Amino acid sequence: MNFYKYQGTGNDFIMVDNRTETFSHSTSLIHQLCDRRFGIGADGLILLENDSETDFKMVYYNADGNESTMCGNGGRCIAAFAHHLNIIGSKTRFKAIDGIHKAEINGQIVKLKMGDVHHIENHENYSVLNTGSPHYVQFVEDVKSIDVYNEGKKIRNNNIFKNEGINVNFVTEISDNEIFVRTYERGVEDETYSCGTGVTASALTFMQKHYLNSLTVKTLGGELKVYAEKSENGFKNVWLEGPAKLVFEGNTEV
Repeated sequence: MNFYKYQGTGNDFIMVDNRTETFSHSTSLIHQLCDRRFGIGADGLILLENDSETDFKMVYYNADGNESTMCGNGGRCIAAFAHHLNIIGSKTRFKAIDGIHKAEINGQIVKLKMGDVHHIENHENYSVLNTGSPHYVQFVEDVKSIDVYNEGKKIRNNNIFKNEGINVNFVTEISDNEIFVRTYERGVEDETYSCGTGVTASALTFMQKHYLNSLTVKTLGGELKVYAEKSENGFKNVWLEGPAKLVFEGNTEV
């Protein structure tokens, strides 16, 4: 099997061109390929497939081998991958599990249009919203000192969120227009260097409170930008922008 490895601010993915539909959608195989000791190693695996309505279809699997909801960094990486394969030019429109997305490629920077967010559920100490995947957002004094693995795992598996699971984001305000985000991802069941839908969720929560339409977001893996327009109870025209890079190409026996 021929594969490509891509990363978007440290969120890394195995990319497979599956337009010939030869890839086996096996949970155990995907889990093995994503294993960092016994496989290629990645936060997830993404299939690029044919679609009759758009340029291509994105099928995303978490590292546990299960098909998952939308992945923002994965969406940016698959746009870069499609551009590398000469399927698209500098702009594209593709289908993902949560609907149609647009993307713009400018060198190694990819800007991805996310879905509209119709509602942000604000609680006393946290917020919950869906940016293609469900997210829990909590603001803390010093995100660098947080035990993201243990604290995130505890929230993800508590009685409120245990059945469907939730991604957990811890956020610290750096300045009026910049935040730092660390994320525990369900499916990966660990902290990742960056989570695109988590960055978006954290940014929108901050932007709602401070009446902003753009925000810089720092993660362990690098810097992203989020742009959005306020709607009645949420946001529309939401875009996630940042680097998406080819790491290497290879072959493996499956």
